Formats: sequence, structure tokens, C-alpha cells
Amino acid sequence: MTEPTSNSVHHAVYVYEKPVRLWHSLNALVIVALTVTGYLIASPFASVGGEASDHFVMGYVRFAHFAAGYLLAIGLLFRAYWAYAGNEHARQIFLPPLLSRAFWQGVGHEIRWYAFLVKEPKKYIGHNPLAVLFMHFVFVWGVVFMIVTGFALYGEGTGQGSWQHALFSSWVLPVFGDSQNLHSWHHLIMWLIVCFVLAHIYVAVREDKLSRQSMLSTIVTGWRTFKDDKPVDDVH
Repeated sequence: MTEPTSNSVHHAVYVYEKPVRLWHSLNALVIVALTVTGYLIASPFASVGGEASDHFVMGYVRFAHFAAGYLLAIGLLFRAYWAYAGNEHARQIFLPPLLSRAFWQGVGHEIRWYAFLVKEPKKYIGHNPLAVLFMHFVFVWGVVFMIVTGFALYGEGTGQGSWQHALFSSWVLPVFGDSQNLHSWHHLIMWLIVCFVLAHIYVAVREDKLSRQSMLSTIVTGWRTFKDDKPVDDVH
């Protein structure tokens, strides 16, 4: 499939390949599971009466959290591979063009657009520059932080001699001082990712209505459709 150029007119362009769309859907489910179970781990249910062996609620919560954490880590590794194997749009959130003047001009325009200070949005085939910036520094690095700290906390339970302890706990715990500090930072960055997800949903719905290109349908079908015939403004 021929990649479009930034100075031509397009009515529909194939942007997000199937692996990217599958990863996006998996991430949505996994992050919800991790957020709910992580909150319950930090603020567990009140104790119930009877024999402990008859109640394994928090055990199931912890198992769901750990399983979702593994899926998050495996998914990120696959997504990093697809950033190399996929098309140019698959690489955007991993390699933002931070040295490009046009990129930062685009960031400034998007800030003004979201603040209702300009009347017309720009037109992008992939993510707009502000979205790339936030997805890279808040989401990608936020998820990396959660994976590293999560495995470090998990390694405390598996104990010395486990690969989780050797690869993560052995050096992450000393960096943060102690387990409680590590738990606090893990919990804090969880809330940062929750705020990012809420903003991401709001912006996607807003842009689907107000921008010059499709949003919600694009992450489902992979195709970006446009609402006018003006040239696109993608930053390369």
C-alpha cells in the first residue's frame, strides 16, 4: 500500500494496522483490570467472618492484577517490536521528532486548539503533535514505570532466587529506599495513567466531532477519513 505524502489530498488513508488496533483494545481492558484490582489491593475490602480458607477474594484480586500485569508487559514488548516492523504511524508514539521545529509549532497550535483559542484545527493522518508528546512521555514511559515497579513489588513475594527479584527487586527497591515508597510511587503513577486515559477519551470524542478527520472509527477500522480536501499538516 502506497504511503500518502503530506502535501496531497486524501479522502481515506489506512493508518493503524491490525496489530496496533489489537494492542490498543488489549491495553484498554488490561488497564481497567489493573486499575480496579490495584485500587482494591491498596484499599482492600473489610475482613469477613469465618474460616480464612473459605474466603479467597483478595487472593483472586491479586491474581487478576498479576495476570493483567504480565499481559501489559508482553503487550508493550510486542508493540515495541511492531514500532519497528509496522508502518510509520506505528512508530509515532515511540519516536517523537523532538528536534523538529515544525513539531513544536504543531504542539503549540494544538494547545491553542484545545483551549478554544483558534477557530480551525489542523489536519493529520496520524496522531497530532500534542497527542504524540503525551502518549510518549505520559503513557509509554508511564507504562514502562508501572511494569518495572510492578515486577519489583512482585519479586518481593517470589523471593530471592526468582528472576523477578533478580531483574527488578534487587535494584529497584534500593533506588526508592524501601517497599512502602515503591508502593506509593506505583500507586501515584497509576492515577497519572488514569487521568491520561480520561483525557484521551475526552479528546478522541471531541476531535471526532470538531476536527477535520475521523477519530473513533479509525482505531476500529484502521482507516482515517477526512472532512475536507485541504492538504494535511503531518509533521515528519
